[in-house]
Amino acid sequence: MLHDNRTSLIESSATRCRHVFEVVRVSTACFLFRIEIITLFRSISLFSQQKHLIMDEEYDVILLGTGLKECVLAGLLGVAGKKILHMDRNKYYGGESASMTPLEELYSKFNFASPPSDTGRGRDWNVDLIPKFLMADGLLVKLLIHTGVTRYLEFKCIEGSYVYKNGTAEKVPADQSEALKSPLMGLFEKRRFGNLLNWVKDYDEKNPKTQNDIPPNTRMVDAFKKYDLSQDTMDFTGHALALHSDDDYLEKPALESIKRIQLYLASLARYGKSPYLYPLYGLGELPQAFARLSAIYGGTYMLDKPVDEIVFENGVVIGVRSGDQTARCKAVICDPSYVPDKVKKVGRVIRAICLLRHPVKVRGDTKPASCQIIIPQKQVQRHNDIYVCCMGQTTMVTPKDWYVALVSTTVETNNPEEEIKPGLALLEPIYQKFVTVTDLHEPIEDGTASKLFISSSYDATSHFETTCLDILDVFCRYTGQPFDFSNITRGLDAEDSLNGAQ
Repeated sequence: MLHDNRTSLIESSATRCRHVFEVVRVSTACFLFRIEIITLFRSISLFSQQKHLIMDEEYDVILLGTGLKECVLAGLLGVAGKKILHMDRNKYYGGESASMTPLEELYSKFNFASPPSDTGRGRDWNVDLIPKFLMADGLLVKLLIHTGVTRYLEFKCIEGSYVYKNGTAEKVPADQSEALKSPLMGLFEKRRFGNLLNWVKDYDEKNPKTQNDIPPNTRMVDAFKKYDLSQDTMDFTGHALALHSDDDYLEKPALESIKRIQLYLASLARYGKSPYLYPLYGLGELPQAFARLSAIYGGTYMLDKPVDEIVFENGVVIGVRSGDQTARCKAVICDPSYVPDKVKKVGRVIRAICLLRHPVKVRGDTKPASCQIIIPQKQVQRHNDIYVCCMGQTTMVTPKDWYVALVSTTVETNNPEEEIKPGLALLEPIYQKFVTVTDLHEPIEDGTASKLFISSSYDATSHFETTCLDILDVFCRYTGQPFDFSNITRGLDAEDSLNGAQ
């Protein structure tokens, strides 16, 4: 972590080093991490001596907020050779997408008294504020691989993907054997569903021979009818596989849903248990990893730095003021919280963080150490799905015999907590619950004229695909061209080999 305060940095880095050695057993990886920590100490020492000069320089871009979106963009732009200053009003990385540690920080954030003693050591908790998983073959994983950020992270495959039906969490089949035993559909329906999956697997929008007389612009509801699927199977396919959050997709071209199902199947094929991955020690590790990448390429970081004004001249960004200092720049990228007058409200999302002494209830004797449950909207008479995810000690986010579960959905009424009751019911008894209801914002303008580029808020979806689409959209608006994965260098891999580190 790149903190101003060297003492807190050393304590934080020492804690992280202990954690890493508990998990990473490959001596080479441990050696490289030690080299990185030494490099960070040197960098922070230099930063502490020269921080008064930082605000007097001119940058290609200043990023405000160290949420995942901003940190990914900082990493990508740093690799592209841009001179970057990255500021955050908070003392920690992650912004809305942070992981709270120690547990006392979470209790304090929600104005609760200190956690009871039976919750164990506070440093053993890493509690996400926003619940999301990575698709194993998704956009974020591709960004991680192409930028070389994977060397800062270690992932765990989520043990199971579940879908809610008639009040019970049913396992989404991960292989043919599970499919044959699944109570989600009858024998003949399984055959029809299998035919649909085979069609989706082979579907090529440029090859009519693979389309079975269902061209890409066919409505998805008509594609379902072609395979004579029941309503329950359509719901299962659209929400548990294509991961749509509502039923609007049924009237849209089938190609989008086909690609979503193909992504799910490709992600599932990677590791077999489920299509989802999760970083050890929580999602807060992701923005920190991209921040390290940016720092290696010369990016400068300032935490606990108030932002008093984004300075404009003739309607165009020219700098950022903090106190009596102004850093000049050619563009600013920020999250909506830094520019409330430049964004519009497009909805609300409720999230409930729940501490548990037991795993989540699912059908049968299975007690998954980590899982995701999707509650399709029609199962609970809603317009939007409800998402439940749960992690525990195997992902290094809780002490032994503890779990943290998160329930989220898009708000539809004036009583948001009532809306997530079906998800909370799967978690009872709940040891402690923390609830937030936040507004969702989008930028009013695209920023190409003002050079102020604003990301959107994090939605209620359970994965990072929409997050990455927003990242790529901001990147395109800033650079004027779509992101090309082939342009990302892999040179860092060579530098981080054992010989390079030595």
